[in-house]
Amino acid sequence: MNEDFFSAEQIKEANSLFCKDCSFVLGVAKLEQLPFSDLPEVAFAGRSNVGKSSLINAVTGKRSLAKTSSTPGRTQQLNYFNLNDQIHIVDLPGYGYAQAPENMVKQWQKVIFAYLQGRVNLKRVFLLIDARHGIKKVDMEVMEMLDKAAVTYQIILTKADKISLKELNSLQEKVKTEITKHAAAYINVIATSSEKKQGLELVRAEIASMI
Repeated sequence: MNEDFFSAEQIKEANSLFCKDCSFVLGVAKLEQLPFSDLPEVAFAGRSNVGKSSLINAVTGKRSLAKTSSTPGRTQQLNYFNLNDQIHIVDLPGYGYAQAPENMVKQWQKVIFAYLQGRVNLKRVFLLIDARHGIKKVDMEVMEMLDKAAVTYQIILTKADKISLKELNSLQEKVKTEITKHAAAYINVIATSSEKKQGLELVRAEIASMI
């Protein structure tokens, strides 16, 4: 879909950037802990167990940079990663489900939404959607919130290798139709697979374009 959006040179430069150092900075549980920084930020958001941490690891080429787990709701804070002192990558807690006390879940959600609405140097939110399930009601609620907050977001389909090419093409068309209804949604949709290394270069190029 957006393979033609980036030149071969841009893809090469983005891949080169992601060969450089990328390291964990800090975990943020409260808004007052957010780092003071002039660096641009991109955030990865999505339902619990959508594959955020796995995608971050695959994109950065660091197998254990972001902690992954088969247990939904494992990421319980905003985890900051520094890519070559040029941009911060932020792994947000999954929404929609968490194995934790209700008051703790509400606290996470409060921090996440306050961050999304008030972070000046947040350049884009990558909203991850499981290709096997498509856009759910809870995803739509987040999209509407991002629209109201005027935060640019881009849909990334995860686990694209788990469905047939025909199903993937159909889902992409449905998503393209849906995002035309959302003011803050970025037009390009990327299908990815962390296992098969699909779509990773495009994600890297999108991130590099914001530096």
